[in-house]
Amino acid sequence: MIYYKYVPTRKNVNKDFFKTWTPDMAYVLGFFAADGSMLKNKRGACFIEFQITDICVLKKIKKALGSDHKISSRQSKKNPKWKTLYRLQIGSKEIFNDLVGLGFTQAKTKTIKVPDIPVKVTSHFIRGYFDGDGCVYFKRHRRSDNGKLSWFFSTHFTSGCEGFLKTLWKILNKSGIEGGYLYKKERGHELVFSRRDSLALYGFMYNNSGYLCLRRKKDIFEKAFKTLGYKNAVVV
Repeated sequence: MIYYKYVPTRKNVNKDFFKTWTPDMAYVLGFFAADGSMLKNKRGACFIEFQITDICVLKKIKKALGSDHKISSRQSKKNPKWKTLYRLQIGSKEIFNDLVGLGFTQAKTKTIKVPDIPVKVTSHFIRGYFDGDGCVYFKRHRRSDNGKLSWFFSTHFTSGCEGFLKTLWKILNKSGIEGGYLYKKERGHELVFSRRDSLALYGFMYNNSGYLCLRRKKDIFEKAFKTLGYKNAVVV
């Protein structure tokens, strides 16, 4: 009888990806800050992973990383109506250590800090974080003061760490988004920008954004601008 030894297939990835600040690196790092995790197991093997329900943006991140790793999927057993969760896991001690050097840790939810980001790629980091842990809200509600229907339009960033959002807020203020307010939720914290600030935030995040963005969120911004008549909401 002939026995065959199983040899795991080596997967490709750009191990130098997080060594140099570029627009793509800043976006992926921002997304990782929101929806990424890292793990070192008992044998010393190091892994990073990204999880999100939007497979389209995960494919873009995989492309940016030069990865040929498989994207896996998982459906909730508790509630079949919940969206499918997609995951990209990459094993690399070098990438793991580079992320540690940028200030990331295995249990980062409540201790995460904004890394020292070069000004020229700040907007890309913010957009990456927004695509992971942000939302744009645009719906019509009846006002409590006069009962009339009115459009409510705002942009939100969430985090389990208040300090992270405070730093993010300062960066955005310095970048021309002057308003905003921070409040504590039942779970975590939220940084909110009003209608006027959302217009400026859109211009900041999507200027020269390239292919790395979550299109459905960008579309909500543009639907709001069209509905509200904001003709100056143009991004180059």
